Amino acid sequence: MERVLVVDDDAELCQLVTRYLTREGFDITWASSGNAGVGRALAEDYALIMLDVMMPDTDGFDVLRRIRQHARTPVLMLTARGDTHDRILGLEMGADDYLPKPFDPAELVARIRAILRRSAKQRPLPAAIAIGDIELDSGARTVRRSGAPVDLTTVEFDLLAALLRVAGSTVSREDLVRNVLGRDFSPFDRSIDTHVCNLRRKLGPAGEGGERIKGVRGAGYLYASPRKPETR
Repeated sequence: MERVLVVDDDAELCQLVTRYLTREGFDITWASSGNAGVGRALAEDYALIMLDVMMPDTDGFDVLRRIRQHARTPVLMLTARGDTHDRILGLEMGADDYLPKPFDPAELVARIRAILRRSAKQRPLPAAIAIGDIELDSGARTVRRSGAPVDLTTVEFDLLAALLRVAGSTVSREDLVRNVLGRDFSPFDRSIDTHVCNLRRKLGPAGEGGERIKGVRGAGYLYASPRKPETR
């Protein structure tokens, strides 16, 4: 049974969620305050954390920030406030998804399973991965081209890491938006394309003037790999 930590001061809601998710095969632990939630989240292993925004001792954003300083456990944020600002803030701080209250229990389960599927697909990145003249160090969060440092933003670094991890294979725009930008995909949102453009510019062309990051029409992007990545 996959363990889920619910951090919410609404006892009635937590009891209902516990009953429903237990029937769906999850093992539920409940923390009734933000500080207690941080303690449990960092002391034990969970497959996912459900985190309410509005709590009496500290808000969910502070709890998320404190968790993200030490752990990458997937987080689904819950709130009675469905405004766009809260949603964007939570996702930019590292939440994996956002579900406003009240919610359909079936949708809650679907969201949880979707997050867990995405999390399972993300293989750990080696300490260093090199393709051609590009070397990315995930521990130090540095990128070098022919030995010279390349200054990337956080999003650009994560985007490059996502492409290098499966170099030679196409990564869909939807997956890049969800896993790199941390928000739901919209066909009208072109921000990931802007980040790709900036990343291309900073990395420069590949050997003999070829493209490093290629767009695949109707599919997504791939990092062109003439051979298998070198890892160590």
